[in-house]
Amino acid sequence: MAQSCPLAFRQIDGTIARLNALSVFLLLSLFVFVANPLVLLFLGLDFMIRLYGNKSLSPIFQVSKALKKMFAFKSEMVDAGAKRLAAHFGLFFVFISLAANLAGLNVLMYSAVAVFMFCLSLELLFGYCIGCKIYFIYRRFVPERL
Repeated sequence: MAQSCPLAFRQIDGTIARLNALSVFLLLSLFVFVANPLVLLFLGLDFMIRLYGNKSLSPIFQVSKALKKMFAFKSEMVDAGAKRLAAHFGLFFVFISLAANLAGLNVLMYSAVAVFMFCLSLELLFGYCIGCKIYFIYRRFVPERL
């Protein structure tokens, strides 16, 4: 079985996706310093807007579009499926971090934030998608139904 990402057969701007990742990374960095759960709540709501609503209503998406235009970054089209899967993982990490924060489980909270920031760093610096690798491992053990 060849390694592959989940394909949506729809293209999105990968530059915007990487700028989104940068915004999330910066907001998580802010959270590490201020430990205010409102930062995580904002991130969770933004992920939900981008995943289940109209992404043009997402503040992070709007900032990313503005940064791309301001710095005249070139578009790099990628399949939307991989980025959507990554956003689901992001929402999961935000949920775990927020729940751990509210429950006073600081070790779990900071561990989840650290893993999330590590994954974001790989995407930002190298374009390496951990979500795709996890998807490949998952598909190895759970084959697709016809």
